[in-house]
Amino acid sequence: MRAIVQSAYGPPDQVLELRRIETPTIDPDQVLVQVHATAVAGDDSHLVRGWPYSARAATGLRRPRHRVPGRDLAGRVEAVGAAVTDLHPGDEVFGWCRGAFAEHAAVPVGQLAAKPANLTLEQAAVVPTSGSVALQAVRDVGRTRPGQHVLVIGASGGVGTFAVQVARAFGAVVTGVCSTTNTDLVRSLGAAHVIDYTLDDLSTGARRYDVIVDLVGDHPLADLRRALRPRGTLVLVGGGPGRWCRACPRSVGARALSPFVRQRLHPLGHRDLPMDLETLTQLIEAGAVTPVVSAHYPLAEVPDAIHHFAPRHGRGKVAITV
Repeated sequence: MRAIVQSAYGPPDQVLELRRIETPTIDPDQVLVQVHATAVAGDDSHLVRGWPYSARAATGLRRPRHRVPGRDLAGRVEAVGAAVTDLHPGDEVFGWCRGAFAEHAAVPVGQLAAKPANLTLEQAAVVPTSGSVALQAVRDVGRTRPGQHVLVIGASGGVGTFAVQVARAFGAVVTGVCSTTNTDLVRSLGAAHVIDYTLDDLSTGARRYDVIVDLVGDHPLADLRRALRPRGTLVLVGGGPGRWCRACPRSVGARALSPFVRQRLHPLGHRDLPMDLETLTQLIEAGAVTPVVSAHYPLAEVPDAIHHFAPRHGRGKVAITV
């Protein structure tokens, strides 16, 4: 099969190569998926580079532990392991795995779900990780309830476009923060208010929020707390490539301060939960959530796709057609 292979850390255009490798075999509890589409994630750029160095404890110290990168996928079941009973060859599925940048992937059955009926495979491929992060930030950590005011910082990005829609589906009044070029997009996703960060500073405005979901990591903790209601919840989600050095200490500070103030200050510890795929499917099939795909690349151009996504990419997701 064809796959994107990485044998060293470095710039994507230097260390990622399209090669032919053996099709993976599957264990009894795995499914062989013929991958139709995959997606670029926000951390692909610095994971390929092996940055920050502390991350190499999990990914491999001197070289990547796993040769084929990529996480999210959508495709058709080609074969199932002996212990798999609820999926069959020909089923259209989506989910996450190791080695999604390839024509085939061996995926544990618990990491897959039936593709939402109203999405194409390419649309479905961008949903799993970003949709799940948004769902856990808004529902689980933010505990969003109907009528609450929710602020999403980075509302036009890969996770942000999902977070705006999920919060709106839960009955919240959503304000999105984005750049001038993306204000119309964020409004179309259901945001009642939009803050153009090139013109306004959210921390100096009069409006206060029950929940703030920060997907960017540029704002000091004190500024975010000023925009939060006295018993509001702040959800810190990553910080993106280039912002890790600021985002990590800020998350540590939030955890340390939270027990001593009335506001809840919580970094998101994202987990891959199969039930999230089912919830996202329900929201998508109900018309409450629609993935935003802003760019499409073929498998051979994964390095270009990562480059496109990395520099503060601010509009939806980048899909890879296999």
